[in-house]
Amino acid sequence: MAHPKRKISKQRRDKRRTHYKAIAPQIATCPTTGEAHLYHRAHWHEGKLYYRGQVLIDNSEVEENLA
Repeated sequence: MAHPKRKISKQRRDKRRTHYKAIAPQIATCPTTGEAHLYHRAHWHEGKLYYRGQVLIDNSEVEENLA
């Protein structure tokens, strides 16, 4: 098994970790509904699933038919 020959100093370890940063998620606004959502993600709005401004699933029609 591989073992380090020398101890890695705290400074060297921390220099390597400087790139691991938490970034804030990018928020997009739907052109159809004006709803804020994450980029490249579908989102629900008033019983409909939207992606790129188009309706993918419409649960409001399903609920009306069941009632």
